[in-house]
Amino acid sequence: MLDIKWVLNNIDDVKDYITKRNADLPLDQILQFNDDRKKLQQEFDELRALQNQKSKEISLLKKEKKDAQFVIDEMQSVAVAVKEVGAKQSEIENQLKDILLTFPNVPHQSVPIGKSEADNQEVLQWGDKPFFSFKPKEHWELGENLGLLDFERAAKLAGSRFAIYRGALAKLERVLINFMLDVQTNEHHYEEVMTPFLVNADSLMGTGQLPKFEEDLFKTTMGYYLIPTAEVPVTNIYRGEMLKEEALPKKFCSFTPCFRSEAGSYGKDVKGLIRQHQFNKVELVTLCAVEKSDSELETLTQNAEKILQLLNLAYRKVVLCTGDMGFSAAKTYDLEVWLPGQNQYREISSCSNCTDFQARRMNTRYKSKEGKPQFVHTLNGSGLAVGRTLIAILENYQQEDGSIRIPPILQEAMGCSIITKIQ
Repeated sequence: MLDIKWVLNNIDDVKDYITKRNADLPLDQILQFNDDRKKLQQEFDELRALQNQKSKEISLLKKEKKDAQFVIDEMQSVAVAVKEVGAKQSEIENQLKDILLTFPNVPHQSVPIGKSEADNQEVLQWGDKPFFSFKPKEHWELGENLGLLDFERAAKLAGSRFAIYRGALAKLERVLINFMLDVQTNEHHYEEVMTPFLVNADSLMGTGQLPKFEEDLFKTTMGYYLIPTAEVPVTNIYRGEMLKEEALPKKFCSFTPCFRSEAGSYGKDVKGLIRQHQFNKVELVTLCAVEKSDSELETLTQNAEKILQLLNLAYRKVVLCTGDMGFSAAKTYDLEVWLPGQNQYREISSCSNCTDFQARRMNTRYKSKEGKPQFVHTLNGSGLAVGRTLIAILENYQQEDGSIRIPPILQEAMGCSIITKIQ
């Protein structure tokens, strides 16, 4: 959430940021509510002053042993007015907060200005795209031909956008999860955490999924929500708490299944594993001091890249433009892995610096070494999306007979070097 003082004191900057974000935001409503709030505050202060005055008059009349009933009646009327104005103030404050909750984060000054993904900027390419002497197949065809990927029976069990992994493919998913967690904990020193897969509305409000993106979530009849990403529970671990600066940064990694309704993706990626209602992910989350978040974004992104490098999967890094960033992000790098079956790069990780945007919503602060309370900066990124990593292995390591070579670094854990058709 944005700082209301910054919004009110920097109207021209706010208008500029709205334009850069390619957003239609009700700034006029905020200004109107703020004017209403000022008027109500003035009315409230005047009534309280009158209340104090009447209280003194009553004391004086009683001291002089005179009848004070008429002043008491007046004071009761003032008390009713104070209560009414106070209720109006609360209503205005809530309306103002509700509007502010719909405002996205302010872009970092280094973010390129643009309207869509066409305006994103490539930062680097890593690795060599594999050469095939045959036409490479897409992952879903490879998996089905091997008898290891079953969409038809998954649809019988649950519906569309679900899959059953079988045999070596199920094991490969499990091996990838352990591999990612081991790299991030052992080499990059993240603390592994296992969190609830169901969260309350406050947690989703804190990271920015609510109220704006409720249609993308699965909600239970008990009021809980299935998590769309581990970012939600992990970032909220210190919600409402005050940390010490010397305890920062807090760096977590977490494996969770993720659940998304894909409400806005009708007709997109209908085949295969790219856009599922349920998928697995290893998430990286960092909470740090204000001046550290720029460098922490570079570190977190490099930590995610390391997985792709160890698997020898060609990828590119892209910095998203102002019009293509996620709601909570001030700056985002997308890592896009090369998929030869699709003959294109596809996103496999988004790594974002959310500055103090989420921390304000969660009220997560730290006390600086000088003793000044400040909101932490939060960062998150996939390290990686497991299903999409599996897709990349299937397509990049496929052989002409339809079998799949296992990346060398995973062969010991898999207990084989090639995945062949299930018997």
